[in-house]
Amino acid sequence: MIEKVYPTIENKATLICPQCKKSTTVDVSKYTSKTRAVKINSTCSCGYKWTAILEKRKKYRKPVNLSGTYDYLKDGKVVDRGGMKVVDLSFDGVKIMLNVERNLPVGDHLRLEFYLDDVNNSLIKKNVTVRNVSGRYVGATFRSTEAYDPVLGFYLMTEKRSDDSRRMNTDRRSGGDSSYNGPEK
Repeated sequence: MIEKVYPTIENKATLICPQCKKSTTVDVSKYTSKTRAVKINSTCSCGYKWTAILEKRKKYRKPVNLSGTYDYLKDGKVVDRGGMKVVDLSFDGVKIMLNVERNLPVGDHLRLEFYLDDVNNSLIKKNVTVRNVSGRYVGATFRSTEAYDPVLGFYLMTEKRSDDSRRMNTDRRSGGDSSYNGPEK
């Protein structure tokens, strides 16, 4: 698995060895002129070699699989609508996959509606500006009037635990793990 690392404002990135978990902070300023993610080959003092991706995006992007709908707007009026799937989210924007390929010009506007897979199944309604299109995939930024959303912010800051990880924790306790000293359930 290739892990993504994000540079700080000071153009530093922390690389963590996948084998021994030792971390090292490196200067990544020589990559600041690059517009896309950069692969960094690393070798740890333990001898393990791995590749990390230096993500150039300023905001964390969370991979998701959320169904929803979009309205294509021209002069504030709906001229097309359809189904879509949100494939990743950030504080600033979204990447969606349309059910059917459309000719959406960069700079045009969409209105998106989708439900988060959080405990409340929160409904998200956002107006976005199309920034790039590749087949059925559309990258878009939230319109400036809708940039901050506390529900979306909380969702992006939390990791969803899968049923498997909960089962694993239950199995570990019931399996007689001596490191668990709490009450049995």
